[in-house]
Amino acid sequence: MDRVKLKGIVEGLLFASGDEGITLKQLSKVTEVDEETIAYILEELMFDYEHENRGMMIVQSNEVFHLTTKPEHNEYYKRLLETPRSSRMSQASLETLAIIAYEQPITKAEIDEIRGVNSDHAIQTLLARSLIEKVGRKDTVGRPVLYGTSKEFLTYFGLKSLDELPPLPKEIDKETVIEEASLFFNDFHESS
Repeated sequence: MDRVKLKGIVEGLLFASGDEGITLKQLSKVTEVDEETIAYILEELMFDYEHENRGMMIVQSNEVFHLTTKPEHNEYYKRLLETPRSSRMSQASLETLAIIAYEQPITKAEIDEIRGVNSDHAIQTLLARSLIEKVGRKDTVGRPVLYGTSKEFLTYFGLKSLDELPPLPKEIDKETVIEEASLFFNDFHESS
């Protein structure tokens, strides 16, 4: 495989791995390239991010590599979070919120499995809006983060507790359940 292409693939995989990050072994397995070459590519990327005027950097924590923002730009990230945004949520965010509301506590991998697509962006959006929060870690290999709804979720939807969520039909498949729940959130969201 072409080195430039491989470098781009590794960079993309770092981004796609989100908060959980990715190990050298995982990168090697996914790309089908030996670990030594992947380690060299990671060093090149780290050098690029370190020595160019870039907003990202690669951090290694134990055996896991993460693509993250540079701390010297924190002031701008805070401003972004404080900037009012459109209150309209994407369909992906509404689906993800519905899954978390009805299935919590739940991991990102479990959400992805139910939706059939990557939910990184939707989860980040919901975390930024404080509608969901990290509620712990699952006691399995890798100890993935568990997500649940927040107090802000209840306030936003005018609920006193999760018991007030509309009941979902029991005799239908999971896809229909998620569709029904996301329709409820969408209808409510548009009327607020």
